[in-house]
Amino acid sequence: MNHPARVILGIDPGLRVTGFGVIAAANAGRRLRYLASGCIRSYGDDTLPERLLTIARDLQAIMQEHRPDDVVVEKVFVNVNPQSTLLLGQARGAAITAAALSGACIYEYTALQVKQSVVGHGKAGKAQVQEMVRRLLHLTAAPQADAADALATAITHAHARQGLGTVAAELLGTRKVRQRSGRVVG
Repeated sequence: MNHPARVILGIDPGLRVTGFGVIAAANAGRRLRYLASGCIRSYGDDTLPERLLTIARDLQAIMQEHRPDDVVVEKVFVNVNPQSTLLLGQARGAAITAAALSGACIYEYTALQVKQSVVGHGKAGKAQVQEMVRRLLHLTAAPQADAADALATAITHAHARQGLGTVAAELLGTRKVRQRSGRVVG
């Protein structure tokens, strides 16, 4: 049975630059098609609330345009600098809130899981991720690093859904956030 393509939005959250990538995954994730990617940028003189609003508002516009079935957000790792980790967490929160408001299913993957899925090992560099994303999506040029990370996150989710669906996602340690009667539940 051939199911219609699933639209997946990957998000690589950041306070200054948030990468996004939209793909369509068909045939249980075996056929991937690039739809869009780019970066949401905030300016250094913007206040924190202005930056978070820019992330949420721009992601809402992207979701309205592409209507993703699934939104995949990279999990935050604990940075050496706790202040940076907190700020990144706030950017991630703005992205998750925008996704929850869209009604899409939300999934999470660590950077290690994404690199293992797309490149084959968790210590891959940005250039390796960019090149593999270019190859997997048959792009003529490698996308910008933050957009490539977001596309890689979407590709990881497409592959996790392949064949085993939610069982594969559980094996990868992802968590799906669902909405029930307008309420977000874990």
